[in-house]
Parts: sequence; C-alpha cells; structure tokens
Amino acid sequence: MKRGWIIAPMLAVLSATPAFAQTGSITLGSAVQLTGKDANTGRYYRDGYQFTIDKINEQGGVTVGGKKYLFKLDLLDNQSDTNLDVQLYTKLITQDKVDFLLGSYSTAVVLIDTSVAEKFEMPMVQGGGAAGSIFSRGYKWVFGTLPRGEDYFSSTITMMGQLDPKPKTVALITADDAFDVAVAQGTRELLKKSGLETVLDQQYAANAADFSSVLTLVKSKNPDAVLWGGLLAEVLNTIRQAKSLNVSAKDLTSFTVGPPTADFRKALGPDAEGAFGMTPWVPTGALKDDWFGDDNAFNQAYIAKFGYEPDYHAASAAADVEVYAKALAKAGSLDKKAVRDAIATSDFQSLFAHVKFAPNGQIDVPQIAIQIQDGKVVPIFGEKMINKPRYPVPGWDKR
Repeated sequence: MKRGWIIAPMLAVLSATPAFAQTGSITLGSAVQLTGKDANTGRYYRDGYQFTIDKINEQGGVTVGGKKYLFKLDLLDNQSDTNLDVQLYTKLITQDKVDFLLGSYSTAVVLIDTSVAEKFEMPMVQGGGAAGSIFSRGYKWVFGTLPRGEDYFSSTITMMGQLDPKPKTVALITADDAFDVAVAQGTRELLKKSGLETVLDQQYAANAADFSSVLTLVKSKNPDAVLWGGLLAEVLNTIRQAKSLNVSAKDLTSFTVGPPTADFRKALGPDAEGAFGMTPWVPTGALKDDWFGDDNAFNQAYIAKFGYEPDYHAASAAADVEVYAKALAKAGSLDKKAVRDAIATSDFQSLFAHVKFAPNGQIDVPQIAIQIQDGKVVPIFGEKMINKPRYPVPGWDKR
C-alpha cells in the first residue's frame, strides 16, 4: 500500500495590478481523490474548487475587515485511500498552515476528514459526504452542502406513486459502505410510509465486481421497481451484468449514483437509456449567484474550461467556496471561530442551492428524480412532475 502523499500544484489567480502588494491571501486546504479508483469523481472537486476560486479572484477576491484577500488552494491527493486522510488533513493544518478546510468525496472519507477538522477546531465546508452519521455527532466546525443520504430516494418514491401503472413491489439493493447503509436505513422508512411492499432487501460488499448472485435474487422476486445504492463503478458493473443475465425490474430501476454524470452515459452508451436516478442540481438558469451569474452560466463556463460536464459534485464544490467568500466578508475577520459562526448563520443563494445550515451543519436540498432519455439527463420529478418519463422501461430482451 502506498504511503505518504502527492501534492497537486497550488494554483491561484493573482492580480497583476500594483494593488496586489496590499492584498492578502487566504488558503483553503483539501485532500481529494486525484488518483486511484475514485479519481473520476475527485476531479469534480478539484476543478470545482479551483474554478470558483479563480472566478472570485478575477473579480477582486473578498474584502475582510476592510482589506482585500485572494484565495489560494492547497490540494493534496489522498490516492483514493482512506488510510491517508488523517495524515493529509493533519498536514494541511499543522504543517501547511492553511486557513480553512474544504472536504473530500464520499461519506466514508468525509467521516474521517471531519473528525480531524473538529479536533483542531478548524472550519470545514464539504459537499462530498451526505450520510446523517456525519452530522449526528454534535460537531460544531463541520458543514455540509449535500442532501441527507437517508433521503436520496424520497423524490423517486413519491414519483412512483404518480406513475401509471403504479409500482407495488420493490427490491432495495445497497452496498455496505457508510453512505449506502444510510441510504438503506432512510429508504426502508420511506417505503413503509408509501405503502410499497419490499420483496427483497439485500446488501452487498462495497467495491464488489460480481453481482450475479444479487441479480439472480432480483430475478426470482420479479419486483416492479428496483432501487439500487452503490458507487459509480458498482452501478456500471451492475447494469452490464444485468443486461448479460437479462435481469430487469418490471417498470423501472433507479440508482443513487451514476445517471447525473457524463461518465455514466459515456461508459454505457445506449444501455444507459431509461435509467432513473436523482440529483439535487440541474442547471436551468434559475439559481443565481454573485460570481458566475447563474447555474447555467457556471455549467457552460465549466464545460468550456475543462471539456466535460459538471454534475452536482462540482456544483456543490463551487458552493462550498462561495460559503467561505460570504462568511469571511460577514465575519470581517480571519478568526476561525468568527468565521465558523458566520458560516453557521449563512443564508444566501448559490449556483448550487439556497445555503442555510441547520443546527447540525447540513443544508436542506431536495432531490430531483431524473431519467436518461436520448443520452441526456431529463428532470422528471421534484415537488411535482416536470417532464414525462419513458415508462415502463422495457426489459433488456425487449430493447
């Protein structure tokens, strides 16, 4: 196993004007998955953080207590290895002397990162971990911008009650990692309240590659709907093997992770068609912010800059940087407690969502049920039906 760390280049857009001599700097530190199995998702955080920092700096940075500051990013690579995170975040705080912290990706990793932040009483704003377990420990220095993992299937289950025919039976399949355990716990309660019958509730080992036995169980139960929780690699393997084994739900299958991302559609091609998922962020131009203008402008500028589509991971990363810009101006100080208190009372519109933290440090962001149609992400259901789903989704042998 690799030990140590890889330091990514620290980038900052610096003013070329003579006024820069009087301008200070504020360093935001993070360790994300730049290499290893989760690097495809880690890049959303790398690029989302840096892109937003650059944008804020281009517009003069932030004014704190009457002085101008530009942001810098100190970004380390955790190599998709959770064993490195305590070392890396401790290094950011004690050696690199960063001013404030940004988070990493995945609940399992963020559970570790946030403990380091809390120990050192260092503010952390993160949009990579969603499970309620992150926010149920009474921490005061940790804030999150993703929806609760326990609620991920909420909009999907509500939508199912409005479909024709209405699904009556459900198979719930989830990995045993921290995020998907939270998803399963919340979804069980949602299914009970909805009156749907759970005919299969099955857990599998995180990072598994062979899903044939689970898919055989699904086939034997023949559910109307399958709700599948797992990370991207697991979801891709599931779909490929389901096609090979000709296993599908009667009406629909929805996945916690995958459908909102360009990687999902690129990897599966036409086999992605009809897949349901969810996302808290669909850029339409409706969400305004102080730096990019709106969510659609951010989306287009991001594509032009990086050559790939952002998803909610990148948008939440951008919002995390915006939280610091707002909080620092409000605090009028770089004092960590003053900034922490300003973050806790955030109440503003970002390009990702309205940012207002609950006492436990998490914001309330509704999920939107989506479906892949003609290779595109189509929003289907939020508080009401948005677009017509292609439903029921044909089985593999009928496509």
